[in-house]
Amino acid sequence: MRVPKIQIAGLLLLVSVLLGLTRPSGLSDVIAVRHWSYGDYTRVVVELARPVSTKVVHLAENPAADKSERLYLDLEGFWVGRDYEQAIVVGDGLLRAVRLGQNTRTKTRVVIDVEKYERHRLMFLTHPDRVVIDVFGDSKRERSPRLMQGKIRTVIVDPGHGGTDPGAIGIGGLREKDVTLRLARVLSKRLTEKGFEVVLTRTTDKAVSLEERTAIAEANRGDVFISLHANAAPRRSVNGIETYYPDKNHERHSLRVAMRENGVTREQLDDLQRTLAKLRIAEMSPQSAKLATLVQAQLVTELPSRYGKIQDLGAKKGPFYVLFLSNMPAILVEAGFLTNRMEAKRLRNPEYLESVASQITVGLERYRQAGNEIARRSP
Repeated sequence: MRVPKIQIAGLLLLVSVLLGLTRPSGLSDVIAVRHWSYGDYTRVVVELARPVSTKVVHLAENPAADKSERLYLDLEGFWVGRDYEQAIVVGDGLLRAVRLGQNTRTKTRVVIDVEKYERHRLMFLTHPDRVVIDVFGDSKRERSPRLMQGKIRTVIVDPGHGGTDPGAIGIGGLREKDVTLRLARVLSKRLTEKGFEVVLTRTTDKAVSLEERTAIAEANRGDVFISLHANAAPRRSVNGIETYYPDKNHERHSLRVAMRENGVTREQLDDLQRTLAKLRIAEMSPQSAKLATLVQAQLVTELPSRYGKIQDLGAKKGPFYVLFLSNMPAILVEAGFLTNRMEAKRLRNPEYLESVASQITVGLERYRQAGNEIARRSP
């Protein structure tokens, strides 16, 4: 007996529903899952098609039920179906794997199997929307900014942009990503000569995400984060040096730079600022401001003796992802305007980059010295 095609189609639909293979309407997608491992610290990023609200639940090991220690979080309104049938193996001694599955027809569950666990941190980022789960494998002591200032050992140097992201492009095709990498290499050398340990977030022309840059900083237990950039403006007459530090507030004239460096529009920047305002920076912001002020002053007072007038654009508050995601005093240095003919010429000059690096180093030394004096006066 022949079964009508319409009945076969109906049976197939019924089976697919029972197996949970059909996708209900109105659900969003999990775009990608990434992870970075650094010894006793691992960062897991789940990129999503839209924002989500969730929390991380920690479950202890349960030998009776043959359950290992794990973390999980639910993404309500998201569909992965059978896209993640295989676990994403991490195997770094801290995490075993990351598993995703369709927990219900309208909810995706993310499970992180852990081997070693002390604590975790959950963050929500936008543009693109993503959930960030940081897992720590040992008891890291909470930073005390006042005492930490005089104990700076490890400096994270972050050359902005790279790879497929050229950053700003200026006079004669000068690219921001090339300037920042050259400056970072020189700055690393100068800081090393002064006894600092230096970690670069990139050493070649490659793209490094903001999550990975700050994961590198956290993993290496950086004491200070210095992000290097070069500026651009529609008017070629605009010039000068400015240094930014993270603060929940912002200054109006910093928004243009923030849009460009974060890669967002003006409307998206409002969302970004609301996201950043939720991150804990109250303790680090005053120290970041102090460091930014010292570095900026050093650059604009010492460079003119060799290179003529330098426009002092000041130390400013700015909403930059790369600063807010660093759990340490952090600054962003805009070393000049690629779109200004005079400053583009300077930024091509290795000797000028050497001078900029030297003055940033002196500013950092003064910041450390100020911390030592505070520590000596403390009971």
